[in-house]
Amino acid sequence: MNPLFRVLLFPFGMLYNLVMRFRNHLYDIGYKKSFQFQTMVVSVGNLSMGGNGKTPMVEYLIRMLQPNYHLAVLSRGYGRSSSGFKLATSTHNTNDIGDEPLQIFRKFSPEVTVAVGESRALAIPNILLEKPEVDLIILDDAFQHRAVNPQVSVLVTDYQNPFFKDYLFPSGMLREARSSVSRADVVVVTKCPATISVDDRKYYEEMIGGYCDLPVFFTTIEYQSPRSFTDGKVLLDQPPVVLLTGIAKAESLVEYVGNRYQLLDHLSYKDHHNYQPKDFEIIRKRLQKYSDNAPIVLTTEKDMVRLIPHQKELQTMQVYYIPIECKFVEGEQRFNHLILNQIEK
Repeated sequence: MNPLFRVLLFPFGMLYNLVMRFRNHLYDIGYKKSFQFQTMVVSVGNLSMGGNGKTPMVEYLIRMLQPNYHLAVLSRGYGRSSSGFKLATSTHNTNDIGDEPLQIFRKFSPEVTVAVGESRALAIPNILLEKPEVDLIILDDAFQHRAVNPQVSVLVTDYQNPFFKDYLFPSGMLREARSSVSRADVVVVTKCPATISVDDRKYYEEMIGGYCDLPVFFTTIEYQSPRSFTDGKVLLDQPPVVLLTGIAKAESLVEYVGNRYQLLDHLSYKDHHNYQPKDFEIIRKRLQKYSDNAPIVLTTEKDMVRLIPHQKELQTMQVYYIPIECKFVEGEQRFNHLILNQIEK
């Protein structure tokens, strides 16, 4: 953001900060009720808006916890056109439950229950009523949802834009003050370079340590082999690519694709973009522009689930998506041990 705009918006940020501090104070003194359930609850959230790597962290926790627990994942279902509590089924699409919950459902169902609901405190009893076998619930994007008091709170922050360099909305992207990080149990710096240095890690630990006394871990994004939109088959060769993204921060993906493939073009849309017929016309024209190169369309897993209702528009194109996974730079076993200890207290 332009420094001048940041200064002009600063008074509004102060007003926003007062509102958020007062809200948190009401929870801290017990005036606003925060529920703790007998069923174990693990929260994944962040201080800033969008693109911090929450979903890969949720998926990592699913893989780590699934062998020992009957899991449910509960999300608000951002971007859906529906409202209220919904238990995800195979008939639902992104309009029903949102793109990230649908992505998780398609990956982990039926072993993992996926649900959405604006009020987590009301949604959790509904999950347990319909799925009584569930003994651990992962809350996606719930750090500010203080009506539920989790047994473990994981706060993620983006390596490229960590919370300690950001500012309160609207001057920046922070939802609440930096000091709020102290409510978490652990901080995970996401989307780090795989070759992040020891000195770099120490710098982040020191900066985060200025706001809390919490363990800090570092993860990177590992890109998997692209898979076909139509049949899930792995892409074995490296054809020219037109990249299609509707995510908050596409820079690292663009860099990865540019290093691995011949990146002809990048069609970039806002996060949670709802694809329309005009978008597919643009894609077709872009493919025609590079027809001599015989390109494929490469997109993200999150975009893929939003494209499912548009299979007819895509049937003349070769479309692949890139699954991603969260990988720890170091300390994975220590992180797992910390989470399990908190759960089993």
